[in-house]
Amino acid sequence: MFSQYQTEGFFDEMFSSPEGGSFEHYQEIEKVIASMSDDQLREKQRHTESSFLEQGVTFTVYGDTDSGTERIFPFDLIPRVIPSHEWTQIEDGLTQRIIALNLFLTDIYHEGKILKDKIIPEDVVKSAAHYCKQMENLKVPGDIYIHICGSDLIRDDKGNYLVLEDNGRCPSGASYLLENREAMKRAFPKLYQSLGVRPVGSYPATLRKTLEFLSPRQTGTPVCVLLTPGLYNSAYFEHSFLAKQMGIEIVEGRDLIATDGYVYMRTTRGLVQVDVIYRRVDDHFLDPLEFRKDSLLGVPGIMQAYLKGNVALANAPGTGVADDKVTYAYVPDMIRYYLDQEPILGSVPTFLGWREADRSHILENLESLVVKSANESGGYGMLMGPTSTKKERAEFAEKIKEDPRDFVAQPVVSLSRHPTICPEGVEGRHVDLRPYILYGEDIEIIPGGLTRVALTKGSLVVNSSQGGGSKDTWVL
Repeated sequence: MFSQYQTEGFFDEMFSSPEGGSFEHYQEIEKVIASMSDDQLREKQRHTESSFLEQGVTFTVYGDTDSGTERIFPFDLIPRVIPSHEWTQIEDGLTQRIIALNLFLTDIYHEGKILKDKIIPEDVVKSAAHYCKQMENLKVPGDIYIHICGSDLIRDDKGNYLVLEDNGRCPSGASYLLENREAMKRAFPKLYQSLGVRPVGSYPATLRKTLEFLSPRQTGTPVCVLLTPGLYNSAYFEHSFLAKQMGIEIVEGRDLIATDGYVYMRTTRGLVQVDVIYRRVDDHFLDPLEFRKDSLLGVPGIMQAYLKGNVALANAPGTGVADDKVTYAYVPDMIRYYLDQEPILGSVPTFLGWREADRSHILENLESLVVKSANESGGYGMLMGPTSTKKERAEFAEKIKEDPRDFVAQPVVSLSRHPTICPEGVEGRHVDLRPYILYGEDIEIIPGGLTRVALTKGSLVVNSSQGGGSKDTWVL
């Protein structure tokens, strides 16, 4: 299966070199996969895809009228493996990072010391699309704003782990992590057991424990709900899956009512007071009385109940400042400022459109940079310079000139590659990793995370909305 596999030019997750063979932690996997025929491997792949279809493991791509919007989430059977010493570094780095980000959010919504000390320009923070004035001087439980975080990691050409971005608003993908694991346990039960892979199945219970920690009512079992935008949201499968796994109700805005400073859920037995809302609705749609007046997704008056401390929201409104792509450039400075430590995980060098010198550099080098809009996600609002057309670069140049605060640029990082089952055989495809961090009474990081794969040959874009798929991630 690996006889024609090419490793040149990129850091390869499985093979140290064309001649050197696989890394020690991959040797059993290489042996098992190499012993299979192409037909056997593809039959396992088809069986897994059929089970995903039967279980409705899907995601939605907006705007694709040719293929339809609902898709089976593409999955590759060759697992990504992380040895324990590498995972320890990742855990330590992510723990350090989420502590610093929460200290930053507490600071900017209260005393603003980091702004007064000019570590980060005040206008950069307060002009962020997700800065929330309603959160100023509001005490949140445990000073925790980001309770669920998905920070995307990549590896450079030397194998160093770097943080590509933080997702602190409504990070998605955890359901696919759990479904991928079940699929792999069915496909390779003996291999999975023999390697001593750390389990991930505790995620729903840990997530529920994180939510219950936030409850303003300290007596009885807290009533937690998951607030979804509805059936047609791209991540609705995940919303319903997680609610079921946690044993909590999934609700839409119309299922809740805010009155007298409290939030209630409509049930067949009457109104039930809600203590904690795991919201998968963005800030701007959360409450038409406070944000977008045309929103039909949220609950009128929910912010008043929140500001009075009668209901908890996870994640807290206003956390989007922390995963703004402009803020990303300052996270190493935050770690040094708040923790007096050097960052454990590196970052990608970032040019900021609002800085005149940086902007000139971006505009002069569009063909060699990756340009991102500060608040877009899912691979949208992005220019891949090396594969862009002259027209696309001209359009982005105008956007940058019109709103320089909204754009950043980074050099193209040679993402690591991983053997992947492709139409022509097993080939290398670029990957990243999204671990999931839960911050309640303790900080808990699910061992592994969602490895996303750029299935298109040569592509560096791993997002499912842009043709990407995923792999199971085995932490040993």
